[in-house]
Amino acid sequence: MEFVFDARSVNSSFVETIWHTESEHAGTFTSTAASNWEMVIATINGKTLITARGPETKASQADFPADAEFFGITFKLGTFMPHLPLKTLLDRNDTTLPLVSNNSFWLHGSAWELPTFENAEVFVNRLIRQGILARDPVVEAVIQGYTPKISIRSLQYRFREATGLTHKTIQQIERAFRAVSLLEQGTSILDTAFKLGYFDQAHLTNSLKRFLGKTPAQIEE
Repeated sequence: MEFVFDARSVNSSFVETIWHTESEHAGTFTSTAASNWEMVIATINGKTLITARGPETKASQADFPADAEFFGITFKLGTFMPHLPLKTLLDRNDTTLPLVSNNSFWLHGSAWELPTFENAEVFVNRLIRQGILARDPVVEAVIQGYTPKISIRSLQYRFREATGLTHKTIQQIERAFRAVSLLEQGTSILDTAFKLGYFDQAHLTNSLKRFLGKTPAQIEE
C-alpha cells in the first residue's frame, strides 16, 4: 500500500515537517531508513496512542491496521529531548507514552494535552518553553557544512546525543535518498553511482537495499 500524506513544512528551527495520513485496509509496507525522529499520534478503533519513534538505520517490513489515522511531527536533525535518549529508540524500538485520559498523556512527569495536526506548532512551542525539547547548534552547523572547533570525539558524542546516530550514518542515508532522486529522474545506475561517490554499481545496490529495501533496478521501474 502507498500511503497518501498530507504534509506541511513549518517555519521552525526544531521541526522538519508535520504530516497526516490514513489507512483503509490492514497490510504491510517497507519502512525505510530515516535520520530524523518523530512523535506520532495514532487513532485506531477509537483509541489514541502517542509514540516517540526513533531514527532507522535500515529498511524493514512493518504492519499497519485497518481504519487507522496517523499524525506526526518530524523533528529536524539536532532536535532532541534530553530526558529521552534517541539512541535507545533506534530501529523501531519506539516508546509509547502513557495516557492520562482520552485526550492527555504523561511526558517528563507532567500531563500534556494530545496535540492535533492543526495545533502541532503550539504544542512544540510549549515543549520548547518548558525546556523539554532542545537542539544542538553544533550538530546543525556540521550538517550545514561548517566545521566546529571541537575535537572529533566530542563531535561524535554530541551527534549520538542529539540524533541517536553517527554523522557517517546520516550521510549514508541522505546519499541513498539522493540516489533515488537521480534514478527517478532517469539517470543511469552507473552514472548515479559515479556522481554520488559510490565505489561501483554493487556498492550502490547494497546501499539502497540496506536503507530503502529496493535495488536500483526496482527504483527505475
